[in-house]
This record gives sequence, structure tokens and C-alpha cells, in this order.
Amino acid sequence: MDFACLWLALLLPLVAALDFKYHHQEGMEAFLKSVAQNYSSITYLHSIGKSVQGRNLWVLVVGQFPKEHRIGIPEFKYVANMHGDETVGRELLLHLIHYLVTRHGKDLEITNLINSTRIHIMPSMNPDGFEAVRKPDCYYSNGRENYNQYDLNRNFPDAFEYNNVSRQPETLAVMKWLKSETFVLSANLHGGALVASYPFDNGDPATGTLHSRSLTPDDDVFQHLAHTYASRNPNMTKPDQCKNKMNFPDGVTNGYSWYPLQGGMQDYNYIWAQCFEITLELSCCKYPREEKLPYFWNDNKASLIEYIKQVHLGIKGQVFDQNKNPLPNVIVEVQDRKHICPFRTNKHGEYYLLLLPGTYEINVTVPGHEPYLTKVVIPEKSQHFSALKKNFVLPFQGQLDSLLVSDSSCPTIPLYKMLPSHSAATKPSLFLFLLTLLHIFFK
Repeated sequence: MDFACLWLALLLPLVAALDFKYHHQEGMEAFLKSVAQNYSSITYLHSIGKSVQGRNLWVLVVGQFPKEHRIGIPEFKYVANMHGDETVGRELLLHLIHYLVTRHGKDLEITNLINSTRIHIMPSMNPDGFEAVRKPDCYYSNGRENYNQYDLNRNFPDAFEYNNVSRQPETLAVMKWLKSETFVLSANLHGGALVASYPFDNGDPATGTLHSRSLTPDDDVFQHLAHTYASRNPNMTKPDQCKNKMNFPDGVTNGYSWYPLQGGMQDYNYIWAQCFEITLELSCCKYPREEKLPYFWNDNKASLIEYIKQVHLGIKGQVFDQNKNPLPNVIVEVQDRKHICPFRTNKHGEYYLLLLPGTYEINVTVPGHEPYLTKVVIPEKSQHFSALKKNFVLPFQGQLDSLLVSDSSCPTIPLYKMLPSHSAATKPSLFLFLLTLLHIFFK
């Protein structure tokens, strides 16, 4: 090979351009393995478990330190195709992977994003369901559920009602995954509508169901996250895009306001994993024709990137004792937005709080001791690809392991049943009941 040919070979991309077509398990695996091999310095491919039929649940991690968590670098994730017949998100995440790895080192924004964030991407949570679909269909098909005929977005523990369904292998794998990482922000990608939906999906009077909604203590942040995604998608903010008389103002809705559901993944992420997750409905047609895929990518590319950046909102840091030992399982929350499962530091004493600019009183509490309160001002202009850093040194000696560990778990039961009711329960309105019947299969 002469010098000119060698130089041309070096300029060629390491991974061939990804086709706009549906990639079944074999093709998806081949692409992911090719990326992991050719971009090994910034990627890590692993399986978090197997489906009912034994297919791997692949996750590709993209980041400066892809194989392990590093203090100060937040963990972000995208999950798609938990309903096997909702296919657009699956392909969008494969194209997102290709976009990220091929622009690292060439595009300053993407390079900074990858170097400051550990990005986990799961193209398919329900590979069995995807393989079961016989042909593309805009509406419900048998591939929605997993192989055991369970809807995975009704299969998680629920904070409001007893959800005594059999936990499926795919669900258990995700629950275990959530315990293994300090996820801060997430989105799960669906189809059948065009809207960004935020928690809660279920609720009770304490969260506002008497007003046909169910809001978290961090509702301002969730609304910001949903608007961030929707506002950059040129079609999501347009009224009645799916021609079904469903108008979502600015392309955003509260999950419960749309229709209540039990055992959803986004509520589980927020309550039990301290991870802010929203649900992205990305196509009116659940399984559109392949030739439509380039349009979906063009509509969602900017939103997918901008949403990842939101993991750097707010404040982050570590909690130490007087000897500068990191303290795990210490409660760190804003004083006036307590979570029913308190947000706690991880094993490195780290915490991450997604917050909008403003003044907050942060409550740092070692169980059994008086809270340590401090005022923090988050500026209007956030730091470049980093939340505001704030460490806390508490007046303790020793790591207090025995005390902390005993108080660190949060039971997977209907936690809101333990709260006193603020008012009497109310029956859903006729409108909400009809809405539920018409759109029960959209999420």
C-alpha cells in the first residue's frame, strides 16, 4: 500500500455508516460489538441480564471512563423498546451511539459531553417482544409484552398500590442495574403518541389526584426536563400530530393527567433509584415503515443530545466526616422537597441533586443526628458541563458505618399508603375514564 492509500485508509470511519433500517438482535449485536471494539477507549459493552428467551439485554456505555464510575461524573441512561412493538426508540439509540462515537474528538460539544458524563444506552429492554412482531403495525401487536405476556411498563413495584405481579427477568435485570449505578437522569423511549410525559404515572390525593394530576416534589425540574426535550423536536410541540384529538400543550404532559398506570418504570426510577426519568413517546405509529426512520432521527437528534446535558443541572458533591472520610447513606435533600425515599449519598459519599437556578436550603442528615442546614445559590448560568460543586464536612469522627447502613434501605411497598390522607379519595372524571380506555396502549 502506498502512502496515499494508507492516508486514505486512516481517514475512513472505524465503523461503517449505520443504515436506516430495523436491526434485529443479530444485527444489533454485531453493530454494538463493532463499536465496542473500534472505540474501546470511550465505550464499554455489557449485558445486564437476559430476556425470558435468553437474549442479552445489551448496554453500551460511552464516556471518558466507560468501565467504572468516577467521582464527580454523573451517570445518565436511555432505555428503549421496553414495549417490543414500539420500535423507533430502538433505532434512534443505535444512531445516537454512532453519532456520539464518530464525533468524539472532532465535535467540541460532543467531546465535552462524553468526557464529563457516563452515558448508558440500552437499545432494547424487550428483545423477545421485538422479534415476536410479525410485520410493522401502527397499533397494538402481540410484541408489546415480553415472551411471558407481561407488560414490562406495568411490572415494577408501585409506591401507591400493591403491584403483586410476577417480576419478569427483564424487570429484575433493570432493578438490579439501578442498584449497581448512581444514575442521576434517564429517559425511556416509547411509541404510539408524540409527547414527553413526566412523573408521577400513578398517585393519590397527597400528590394531587383530586386535581387530575400527580406531582413529585421536583415538579419544576421534571417540567423543565420534558420541555427541554419537546421544544427541540419540531413536531412534538404541534397540536394533535397523531390525529386522535389528543392535544398536549407544548408537547408535554404529566403522566397521571394523561392516564394513570400502576407499576411504571419512570416512577420506580425516581422513588427507589433517585433517578429522574421521563417517558418519551416519539411516533404516532408504533412500528412505522423503515423509510420513515431518517425523519425520526432528524426530528430527535437535537433533543436527545440536549436532554443528556440536563444531567449537569443543579448541585453535586461529597459528604465527609472531620477526617475527610466519605460518608455513605447520608440524607442530602432540599429542605422543602423531601422525598418519600430520602435521597442519600452513595458508597463514595457522593450526592447529585437536579435543581433549577435559585436559592435552596440543603438538609444534610446523618440518621439519628440533628440535620445540618446550609444555603446554596445555584446561578442562572450553570458551569460548563458540570453541576455546581458543593462538599459538606460534618462534625463527626469515624465513618459511622454501622449506624448508616442499618437505615439506608427503602422497602418496595406502596409507600404512599403509609402517609395520612390529606383528603378523601375521588373517583376519576368521565373524561379521564374515557381517555384511559382510548389510550391505554400508548405508553
